[in-house]
Amino acid sequence: MTYTQEYLLRLLNELQLLPKETEWVEFKHNNADPQEIGEYISALANSAALVGKAHGYLIWGIDAKAHNILGTHFSPKEQKIGNEEMENWLLHLLSPKINFYFHELLAEQGRVVILEIDRASRSPVLFRGIEYIRVGSYKKPLKEFPEKERRLWRIFDTTPFEELHAVENITTDEVLRFIDYPSYFELVGQPLPDNKRGILEKLSGDNMILIDDAGTYSITNLGAILFAKKLDDFKSLKRKAVRVVVYNGTTRLETIKEQTGGRGYASGFGGLIEFINGLIPRNEIIGKALRKDVPMYPEIAVRELVANAIIHQDFFLKGTGPMIEIFSDRLEITNPGESLVKTERFLDSPPKSRNETLASFMRRIGVCEERGSGIDKVVFQAEFYQLPAPLFEVIDNSTKVTLFSHRPLSKMDKNDKIRATYLHACLKYVQRESLTNSSLRERFGIQKENSAMVSRIIKDAVEEKVIKPVEQESESRKHARYVPFWA
Repeated sequence: MTYTQEYLLRLLNELQLLPKETEWVEFKHNNADPQEIGEYISALANSAALVGKAHGYLIWGIDAKAHNILGTHFSPKEQKIGNEEMENWLLHLLSPKINFYFHELLAEQGRVVILEIDRASRSPVLFRGIEYIRVGSYKKPLKEFPEKERRLWRIFDTTPFEELHAVENITTDEVLRFIDYPSYFELVGQPLPDNKRGILEKLSGDNMILIDDAGTYSITNLGAILFAKKLDDFKSLKRKAVRVVVYNGTTRLETIKEQTGGRGYASGFGGLIEFINGLIPRNEIIGKALRKDVPMYPEIAVRELVANAIIHQDFFLKGTGPMIEIFSDRLEITNPGESLVKTERFLDSPPKSRNETLASFMRRIGVCEERGSGIDKVVFQAEFYQLPAPLFEVIDNSTKVTLFSHRPLSKMDKNDKIRATYLHACLKYVQRESLTNSSLRERFGIQKENSAMVSRIIKDAVEEKVIKPVEQESESRKHARYVPFWA
């Protein structure tokens, strides 16, 4: 978020009103030792998490006791360690890397520099391998205070992303400027109140915003990620916007089109799906469907997979967000974070979400399917249109789902056929049925006289141990039934 001088002055005034230095705020005059700044970033990030603040602050140009503005000569942009800018030097020595921002402003009494530090989120922040914490107004190694360390880890284990603050200390008008509240009321099916108070009460009731003791507001990550008018307004979330890229051909060598979504996930979802479907190539006939001018990939499958990528991503991974990549022969949908469910169990396992409040709201407004039914529909749609089976992968701390364009059986390799057979067995199992030679023939569009071809595919799948026969002792293959290996 780009802060105005007006906002920074208001923030400074609020911090000055604190009765003394707190565990999440430190005042300095001109002390600009880089090592000490790094230690303070660690201490303030960890302390902010401990006391439930979204940010910690290190402020230059303020008297530590009276909190009067003294002015400062410290200029972070001019500070260098060797030939390296101080900001980059600090970032390299922090683990995990967190967001921090230097803000410079000119008050009537003098120049002030505010270092805003994001709270620690999943683990304590270390500087040069050491974790620090604030104890009163002192900076200490965290290891010296085991009870605080235990409390901090309990907070990391229990505080969901949605409850953290995307922005704090803003006015009523700023809330209404940042949040697409008309979309909120439209999607939840409620009339738009005719006054600001009614709007804010509803948003607060759904934990989209919070009111603080000073009478100003905070927008939660939930409210910002779902209903931001512009995600760029929230610096911690702008990299979470959905990115859509279209390539020429089957490689990433030539980009035809690239666009990053700007709106919140809920208010912008319909437009996002419409945009993606407008970029997907269309075929006159796909398999047995015999419909003209249909998308290369079923719209239901695209919608469900995009929703899953949004909902199940790991928001704590910095600098990355959901991505949809469209090639001439496939559609890849990637979200940050490894899946909490094994990829081979996507179809039958109840989904586990890191972001259950987000997932619940998206289900409530009809963006995604009810719990546990979405991937079933994706696999069913692939079978109905006789597409190759979708591929579910975990790669480089990301989860990727690939939909493939229509390909005749003769062009599918052994892995394609085995994957399709396994997912067909899974789909049948959750429908309380079993895979048979007949059902797999129908899935691949193979004529009855070619059932021997299907028997070979089943044999390969059994040998790969992805399916198993129901009747282990049966010698007849004609009427044999098969289930997934885990059944």
